[in-house]
Amino acid sequence: MNIIDKTDEELQDIALPMWDDLITYSNKGNYGKFIRNFSYNLLLGLNEVELGKQFSNSDLARNLSPDYDFLGFIRRGEHVTCLFRMRSTKKEGEWLGRMVIGYEKGEAKIFAASIF
Repeated sequence: MNIIDKTDEELQDIALPMWDDLITYSNKGNYGKFIRNFSYNLLLGLNEVELGKQFSNSDLARNLSPDYDFLGFIRRGEHVTCLFRMRSTKKEGEWLGRMVIGYEKGEAKIFAASIF
């Protein structure tokens, strides 16, 4: 099955809990749980030392508001990009959150995640 064939409601049922987990574990600084839904290829491509430093020292990554606005999906190929309007509990302003999901060995996984 290709994830792009799912309805918006079905995609929200998959994506929103994953995004909620990213926010929760980012704020707690729990790197192990933060990456638990990452695809194998994403994990292979990460520079874990650099990412760990950025993860632990980022004011934004450690203070994400759990109150976000889901903006929508972009479907292409075998992946769906999920877009979110994010806020910080410590910094003023808004950021764009992006998470790319797809299937890996029949299981929904995160193929990319970032905040701009």
